[in-house]
Amino acid sequence: MRRYAMTMTMSAVSVAVLLLGLPLGGAWIASALRSAGSGDRVVIIGTVILTVLVLTGTALTAASVVASRVSRRISAPLIYLAAEAEQLGSGQVRPRLRSSGIEEIDLVQAELVRSAERVAGRIAAERQFASDASHQLRTPLTSLSLRLEEIELLAGEEEVRAEAHACLEQVERLTGVVEDLLKVSRRSGGGTTEALHLKDIFAQQREEWEPAFEQAGRTITFSDEISHPVLATPGSLAQVLATVIENSLRYGAGTTSVSVRGANGGHAVFIDIADEGEGVAEDIAPHVFERHVSGYGSTGVGLALAKDLVEADGGRIELSQRSPAVFSILLNAVPKSLDPNNVLPQGALVSVGRRRRF
Repeated sequence: MRRYAMTMTMSAVSVAVLLLGLPLGGAWIASALRSAGSGDRVVIIGTVILTVLVLTGTALTAASVVASRVSRRISAPLIYLAAEAEQLGSGQVRPRLRSSGIEEIDLVQAELVRSAERVAGRIAAERQFASDASHQLRTPLTSLSLRLEEIELLAGEEEVRAEAHACLEQVERLTGVVEDLLKVSRRSGGGTTEALHLKDIFAQQREEWEPAFEQAGRTITFSDEISHPVLATPGSLAQVLATVIENSLRYGAGTTSVSVRGANGGHAVFIDIADEGEGVAEDIAPHVFERHVSGYGSTGVGLALAKDLVEADGGRIELSQRSPAVFSILLNAVPKSLDPNNVLPQGALVSVGRRRRF
């Protein structure tokens, strides 16, 4: 009988704690303890503690489940939103609206889609313009090349042949830039780059510009002490160097030096073009790479186009020193662990430096 009473007492305590809560359950516990012996009191207290622990564990488990579900409900739309932003940044696809049920996230998502549509429209217009301009330029450039070749072959004087040859090289380089622009307008992704040895580019630039500097009573020097290959488009890099060197010849003074130095722990290379002139005017310096800005160090569109060409290869160009003027071209370096002659064949490498921050 006593065992039965004890069992009923413990059951009543458990039910009281579960259904009535600790305040009312406490009254049942006190009453049970007064009517029980010393041995039974230990059992009652143990039962109460076990019940409280079970209730606490159940509450924590329930809270964890609820928190997990709420977290997934919030984090999943944010992860999807981040993926859409990544797609927009890479220019691969247009984000598509998918309602998350959370008003704030849906508002951000809708604005992201509208921004994507605007960016896509602008990119399409720029590509169409590049395509049209390239097609319009190809025919006269081809005719000009043929005339220069004819002059080079028929000219009787060596000096005339040399000048015709130099002009022909410039036209060929410009033709290559036009072809690159046409290719850019036809593809949706980034540009293709090659592993280039700067000494080869410098040799071509030296042959082209030394006569002009000598005629102006000046000198131009090229040095590549690190001899590290870079990732760039040959025609674009040649055009960029020619633009900056021409500005130095036209607006600078003294010796123009083209040198190379390492950057970012060997992951990048700087090409510095410096002269001994007065430099870029203080009011023009901040805008030197903007279109339609004329003056020292800018021919209106030349440096702006140079900036676009360098950035298309994942690099950048900057005015690193105003006076005397020093222009610096930053390019991604070929990893030292790779042999560019074996691993990076011509035209086989996609530009890899667009996300890197130097």
